[in-house]
Amino acid sequence: MKIAVVGTGYVGLVTGTCFAETGNHVTCVDIDERKVAKMRNREMPIFEPGLDLLFHRNIDQGRLSFTTSLAEGIEGAKVIFLALPTPPGEDGSADLKYILQVAEELGPILNQYVVVVDKSTVPVGTAEKVRARIAANATVDFDVVSNPEFLREGVAVDDFMKPDRVVVGTTSKDAQKVMEQLYAPLVRQGNPVIFMDEKSAELTKYAANSFLATKITFMNEIANLCELVGADVDAVRRGVGTDTRIGNRFLFAGIGYGGSCFPKDVQALEKTSKEYEYDFKLLDAVMEVNHRQKTKLFPKLIEYFGGSLKGKTIAVWGLAFKPNTDDIREAPALYNIKDFLEAGARVKVYDPEAMENVKEIFGDQITYCSHQYAASDESDALVIFTEWPVFRTPDFDVLQKGLNNPIIFDGRNLYDLEVMKELGFDYISVGRAEVRKHQTVKV
Repeated sequence: MKIAVVGTGYVGLVTGTCFAETGNHVTCVDIDERKVAKMRNREMPIFEPGLDLLFHRNIDQGRLSFTTSLAEGIEGAKVIFLALPTPPGEDGSADLKYILQVAEELGPILNQYVVVVDKSTVPVGTAEKVRARIAANATVDFDVVSNPEFLREGVAVDDFMKPDRVVVGTTSKDAQKVMEQLYAPLVRQGNPVIFMDEKSAELTKYAANSFLATKITFMNEIANLCELVGADVDAVRRGVGTDTRIGNRFLFAGIGYGGSCFPKDVQALEKTSKEYEYDFKLLDAVMEVNHRQKTKLFPKLIEYFGGSLKGKTIAVWGLAFKPNTDDIREAPALYNIKDFLEAGARVKVYDPEAMENVKEIFGDQITYCSHQYAASDESDALVIFTEWPVFRTPDFDVLQKGLNNPIIFDGRNLYDLEVMKELGFDYISVGRAEVRKHQTVKV
């Protein structure tokens, strides 16, 4: 099948590359000439584990190509995916200008029946708006389908190639037949393609992400209570997570969620609720708690150093919002680095993939290190914001010798309390007792 994918961000490039891997001929369209030139030169514009192998293989096999021309990209296409950004506006609503602009451009250049697919995360009613924009100038039949993505950055290729379900919003039998054919190679193990109306599909994506964000936030609130009463959030998590009605995923306490999906989607769903005059109090609480949680460790650093960070050097391990990505959107590290700098501290950072993106924000205000121990050496404290695998089992002897003070503030609860006590570290994490001067004490 000939497919066009408009937009080559995380969703668009994964979608296009993976559909090419299943034998389709895919043309990816992007208005960024520099980005398209790099992709034509076989350069990956994003970091996503496993994607580079498929990317290069399908370019070599002639199934994956790139263009800046929308007309050229959709020529002969049976399906056109819109994988365009929907950034939050000032009022929290998803900005549809990029999607609607492309929809308007599509109308006069369509020359055969085509299925136009909203792959971006979009508010309820977007399919109707896209349909109206195309129809204003179209002279051929077409259908507009909602097909939300459920990709996790860092494992997006596996999520796409082995989906636990595919959600398709359409009331058109013709469009349903096309989408069934397209996804057939990906659901051979029996995982469902769930068909529903367009509005239900649009709401499904927001509902799923908002529920997961709520689950994370609830556990972070339990962690905060654990600190006050002297409980251990890891024990509570195991006790709760083994309840099959709840499940054990998304129950790890820490310093809040970030990234491109959860913050934006929760905010957009809350905005949609307000448009329909519904007071979604739970989402308001989720956003408030998550914002507060991101800088939860900062006052603990201030207290540890006697009320001031002025003149201190803080080492930061982890800048991306999660491991196995270079995405720093809404990453807790960014909020904390800003606070460290404003408090008069020097900041040294290390992240396996995200440092170039952080340079665009902080420039030369902070020091970028070539490896993790270069960041911790001669620093007064280490703060961990991202649970990269390389941080899970560090050389604690090297770490302790390099730090000016044997203190770790861990926003992801990577280490065992008793082990840290035996190693001689002061260790402050989230929702657990603090290890200070070889003694475990309550907050």
